[in-house]
Amino acid sequence: MQYRTETRSSLSSYNKVNNMGMFPSDTLARVESMAAENAVVIFSVSTCCMCHAVKGLFRGMGVSPAVHELDLHPYGADIHRALLRLLGCSNGASTSPGGLPVVFIGGKMVGSMERVMASHINGSLVPLLKDAGALWL
Repeated sequence: MQYRTETRSSLSSYNKVNNMGMFPSDTLARVESMAAENAVVIFSVSTCCMCHAVKGLFRGMGVSPAVHELDLHPYGADIHRALLRLLGCSNGASTSPGGLPVVFIGGKMVGSMERVMASHINGSLVPLLKDAGALWL
């Protein structure tokens, strides 16, 4: 069995057929649109403890993120695969909640829980939130 590999430069052209079949090009556009709808957007799974923790972190800071629970979303599986590819943590074939939560601030992907917590600890999260208009301190 042959597998095709994808590079980060090929992420914008999902019209190619890979070993998983056809990946809809509109999925990336959907993710970009959803990520731009609010200053802070969290892609989550409703039963994930790490997702719950990151939502609590932002709400505890006074931020009201838009939360997309992918297990409850009609296109959740496709969006999850697209997010995994954007994170570069897999080929997008995973069906587990791995890689989640994924956080966007100001329409730009910050990353998963580890990146958000690292930004919070090193003090760079609050300036990101202020620049995006999510925090007025």
